[in-house]
Amino acid sequence: MTFRFILLRTLLLVWTWFACAALRLNAAPLHRYQYNQMAMGVQVRITVYASSQSVAERACAAAFERIAEIEQVMSDYRADSELMRLCAKAGGEPVRVSKELFTVLKRAQELSRRTAGAFDVTVGPYVQLWRRARRGGAFPTEEELREARQRVGYEKMVLDEANRTVRLLVPGMRLDLGGIAKGYALDCALKVLQEHGIRHALLEAGGDIVAGLAPPATAGWRIEVANAAPERRWVYLALGAISTSGDTEQYVEHEGKRYSHIVDPRTGLGVTTRVAATVIARDGITSDSLATALCVLGKEAGKRLIRTVPGARAYVREVKE
Repeated sequence: MTFRFILLRTLLLVWTWFACAALRLNAAPLHRYQYNQMAMGVQVRITVYASSQSVAERACAAAFERIAEIEQVMSDYRADSELMRLCAKAGGEPVRVSKELFTVLKRAQELSRRTAGAFDVTVGPYVQLWRRARRGGAFPTEEELREARQRVGYEKMVLDEANRTVRLLVPGMRLDLGGIAKGYALDCALKVLQEHGIRHALLEAGGDIVAGLAPPATAGWRIEVANAAPERRWVYLALGAISTSGDTEQYVEHEGKRYSHIVDPRTGLGVTTRVAATVIARDGITSDSLATALCVLGKEAGKRLIRTVPGARAYVREVKE
């Protein structure tokens, strides 16, 4: 390597360093802004660092709009959602669906196979029974559970990736994306923020959190992990997601036994083993679905599953009465 070449390379490196330093000095200071809005049945909070309030408002408004779009696709509470229109055609021909819905159903199907059905978005018929039980106390009968069981099972949902179609094989099938859609919606909203030039962001919806870059000059967003041991209670999150699932607020008591709002798709019953799970993963769709799966699988099986997911870790706590 000649001396002239070494000199030119050195000068180039020095010029690059000064150019980057100048950009940092001239960059507008970032300020913290926070906005809240109801969506997906919960309060959604977006916290960002931006150069001005107008920049933050435009970016967050677009992010909330994206969340609303995802909700209209995936809600099982709205009769006109794309998800419910698909369910209305259960037992018929394959239905071509949006890229968003297919993406979520494909990820759900993959996790269903990996958990042998402990996570299953076809669980809707069971969920309807348990929602009724929480509202009015009418515990599902054996006959009702047996009838619903005919319409549940991830193998009854056939995905065709080449044509982006979904076929629900049995009439009356009903999909429920409550254990995966919020995480995906937050992933989509973070992408919108990034497209608007926002890199430092935190999005929260119920038990799901998705983070962009850390706040300026910090190691990460400081987040409390309720299910961790005291010495591991706080984590610093950046470019990742955290989801927590459990039955601390929604459950049904029947004949002295407590049934969670989280339904085991393999039995049709609300989970009775009280497990609270927090999962940290690379994105919201992963952390959200895994947290739900762990509550069904239980502590030991859940930990075995987490060890197979790159970049994921979990805090699982068995809740004592």
